[in-house]
Amino acid sequence: MPGLIVSVSHRLSQDEALRRIKAVVAHAKVQYSDKISDLHESWNGYVGAVEASGMGQKGSGTVAVNPSDVTVHITLPFAALLFKSRIESAIRDTLMRILA
Repeated sequence: MPGLIVSVSHRLSQDEALRRIKAVVAHAKVQYSDKISDLHESWNGYVGAVEASGMGQKGSGTVAVNPSDVTVHITLPFAALLFKSRIESAIRDTLMRILA
């Protein structure tokens, strides 16, 4: 499956960046519950694995909260390729907003 990578720099402590990322994921579970089902996350230190299903498609990815950036790698289902640039832009915008 194709994927995308988004990396955004930050000046927060690694712990604060992680706290903010986890808060956004928790908020997304509630906000998009009508569109995304089975949103699961698991964390091992500063690296998280996320899996979700929506509109009959499954996607997965990882989030690495590094000391000076956050990098998101997502594997997209083929059906989502039409929206790849919109998905990438939305992720980048969200990361920039929460890491500011």
